[in-house]
Amino acid sequence: MAAPIIRKVLVLGAGKVGSTVADMVAEYHRLPVTLADRQHVRHEPGDRLVTRAILDVEDEASLAAVLAAHDVVINALPFFLAARVAAAAHAAGVHYFDLTEDVAATTAIRALAVDANTVLMPQSGLAPGVIGMLGAHLSGRFDELCDLHLRVGALSRHATNGLRYNLTWSIDGVINEYCQPCVAIAQGQRVSVPPLEGYETLVLDGDTYEAFNTSGGLGTLCETLAGRVRNLDYKTIRYPGHRDAMKLLLHDLRLIERRDLLRQVLENAVPHSREDMVIVFASASGLRGGRFEQETRMARIHGGRLRGVDRTAIELSTAAGVVGVFELLRTGRLPARGFVGQEQIALEDFLSTRVGTCYAGLAESGANPTAAAPHRASTFAHTWPPQARRRARKEPRT
Repeated sequence: MAAPIIRKVLVLGAGKVGSTVADMVAEYHRLPVTLADRQHVRHEPGDRLVTRAILDVEDEASLAAVLAAHDVVINALPFFLAARVAAAAHAAGVHYFDLTEDVAATTAIRALAVDANTVLMPQSGLAPGVIGMLGAHLSGRFDELCDLHLRVGALSRHATNGLRYNLTWSIDGVINEYCQPCVAIAQGQRVSVPPLEGYETLVLDGDTYEAFNTSGGLGTLCETLAGRVRNLDYKTIRYPGHRDAMKLLLHDLRLIERRDLLRQVLENAVPHSREDMVIVFASASGLRGGRFEQETRMARIHGGRLRGVDRTAIELSTAAGVVGVFELLRTGRLPARGFVGQEQIALEDFLSTRVGTCYAGLAESGANPTAAAPHRASTFAHTWPPQARRRARKEPRT
């Protein structure tokens, strides 16, 4: 496939993840980036690649004007703005990526893509995103796939409160995935299952966790694997005790019916933490060479520094998901137009990108995920070591 010409990138949403996406594109692709938000975005003097701008995406004329000056938009705004921004990108002929876990938004974007001349790829972060690539990869390693279980956790490293949880990413995203129905495949049939159910405990590298259903993590994987897997599910990993505490809030106190109040409770009572880690785990079982076998993959991702700023594990892993597929578009390894699902991306291709080594633990044992990466000197370890040559900058504010 011919690689599109990309001269300038627009990132919408100057929060922690959006700022990380902008800096990651600038650092590893040396492209000019516009980082836009409806609130005042602090200017960084001396930054020649990232330009800050004020933009209200609900102002259709302003959004259209900004899109017209860019070739790609990466949307890091809240999930409820995804369909609006995607429609504007489609009208402007601009390639579109986002990080949403919202099923309704993805359905709307998919409908837009029917006659699109550019790529429309929602759900391009961690989960949905990289976890779908991993699931599709493992499914292809069996002659007959029986069970595929995908697990992801964004965890505080020091959870000391009753929720066994600190806020490490979007409050709106957490509430949405805890309250919306979840899709799965059970005994070969696609089903809808309630969030917070499907409770299980699991031991990973000797540590005990719990996991339960949450919405959106599978993206379009259920459709892709329909008829090819007996059981498929996605669950969020937390520390033991968290699920029961959230069920008390959501169901016993009925805050699922008053989500604005739930948001206020979490915002005021649960501290944010930048001391986090991300766990990605997948287990697949089935027939291979006439024998019933299981294969697992796991990665632990920690925070580090990018362009002189300390970043959390969830910021880096989410940004790497979308910047990796952006690189595949830029190098002609992504379909040139239309809707692209996460599982259409070969895991090996993603791991070979400049940011793919963030997920190096997911590679097959003995594989070298950077072997196919262009500009080998630009790759980096998943621990994101400090880059001494970059001047230090203060942590961006939301």
